[in-house]
Amino acid sequence: MTVELSYASGISEVPLLGDTIGANLDRTAARFPGRDALVEHSTGRRWTYREFVSDVDALALGLLAAGFGKGDRVGIWSPNRAEWTLVQYATAKIGAILVNVNPSYRVHELEYVLNQAGIRLLISAQEFKSSDYVAMVDEVRAKCPALEQVVFLDRDQWDGLFDRDGDPARLAEVRLSADDPINIQYTSGTTGFPKGATLSHHNILNNGFFVGELCRYTEQDRVCIPVPFYHCFGMVMGNLACTSHGAAMVIPSEGFDPGTALAAVAAERCTSLYGVPTMFIAELDHQGFADFDLSSLRTGIMAGSPCPVEVMKQVIDRMGMAEVSICYGMTETSPVSTQTRADDSLERRVSTVGRVGPHLEVKIVDPVTGLTVPRGEPGELCTRGYSVMLGYWEQPDRTAEVIDAGRWMHTGDLAVMDPDGYVGITGRIKDMVIRGGENIYPREIEEFLHTHPDILDAQVIGVPDQRYGEELMAWVRLREGAAELTAETLREYCTGKLAHYKIPRYVHVVDEFPMTVTGKVRKVEMREQARRLLDLGPE
Repeated sequence: MTVELSYASGISEVPLLGDTIGANLDRTAARFPGRDALVEHSTGRRWTYREFVSDVDALALGLLAAGFGKGDRVGIWSPNRAEWTLVQYATAKIGAILVNVNPSYRVHELEYVLNQAGIRLLISAQEFKSSDYVAMVDEVRAKCPALEQVVFLDRDQWDGLFDRDGDPARLAEVRLSADDPINIQYTSGTTGFPKGATLSHHNILNNGFFVGELCRYTEQDRVCIPVPFYHCFGMVMGNLACTSHGAAMVIPSEGFDPGTALAAVAAERCTSLYGVPTMFIAELDHQGFADFDLSSLRTGIMAGSPCPVEVMKQVIDRMGMAEVSICYGMTETSPVSTQTRADDSLERRVSTVGRVGPHLEVKIVDPVTGLTVPRGEPGELCTRGYSVMLGYWEQPDRTAEVIDAGRWMHTGDLAVMDPDGYVGITGRIKDMVIRGGENIYPREIEEFLHTHPDILDAQVIGVPDQRYGEELMAWVRLREGAAELTAETLREYCTGKLAHYKIPRYVHVVDEFPMTVTGKVRKVEMREQARRLLDLGPE
């Protein structure tokens, strides 16, 4: 009998886009000049495609006049604002490489990124939440020799960066290739300093376009984007998916707020809403949820972390997002590799991350031998195709650790492919818990804990144990008014429903999980805290 291997390629009758981001934007604006391109809900500012391209071109010409051009690194350090999007497209027009700076960075991280990328120009907000960006820039500026100029938003110097009288023909003189690097995104490394994933026009324009294709976007769509622009979820799956289809980008607020996101959907009649699971949980749990008219919603994307089944069902039932899509990927793959389709069954959409995207390949390999495993067997997910990054900026050794000789990107994620090509993510290789010789995948237990009536959200980690090597610990967030939850009461709930070795030994109730800005739970930090909580000593 022939064994079917865990390999799939994305067949598509729609060809890849071969142009640059700027050329694609111009083509969209020529088709839909009067339609909304960008709406900033919190301020009421809005741009049609004609107005948006006009401002993008003026900023691009201003950057050229200021001496910045192809290959120069331009940093953007700001929460979600219209200016972020203008900078994204203006740098693409002139071939400058946009470097996304995480809004939560502190001084030492800012200094590292400015130097590692060799940023010549930094465009920055003045502040965000408790962060004083101006003071932090002042502190590091002398230590960053490549940094020639800093422009702060909401100051005259920002307005002065636009050249509204410049000759647009100058932009046509800039010779660009779709394979040029156009964006550096720093992955939030769990150990050491982050690495700069370097992405081309071809990488991110096509990924945004095909994500939008699978969401069935047209110029009629209006996409609410509360996820950060500094990450692929915001600037690629959000902005580029919109501008490649003539849809409207709707920014609800600078940082995520569940009420503001719901208000933006209602006010702007959004057809699509993005978020990581924790965002959707907060929206569904919002005390005024019933007061918002969400009837315009058709679709959306849940991604960034494993999506709990119960949350997905509520998003469909209570928010009316009948065509909501699950996406899976990573910064290094622009980011999406697999996605559920609008016509997939509910079961597929709540239990898998879909099938391989158009023009991409995925396979699941044995982490030890590197051989492709049969369908139904777990292994490491690898992906190949137009989406794979050019490499980590000026770190060829780190690049070689994750991209093999066949140009396969090794994700570090454990996955299983079913007979129909649907992929299920079972966890990170490093998150897998080995208890007494049994391999345990935390995702399975987390999904089960979501069925507990008092549990709002749950994360499971492994902690050291002298007898079994590792034991399970559940971190849980409880619903308002819920009774006290102990290890004993949780064990009682799990007994008879989970195998005995999958029942968490420890329970820790928290208000919030340690998270990255993109909404990914930091299990490394949870494990460190658990050692102190349980007095397990140093690692």
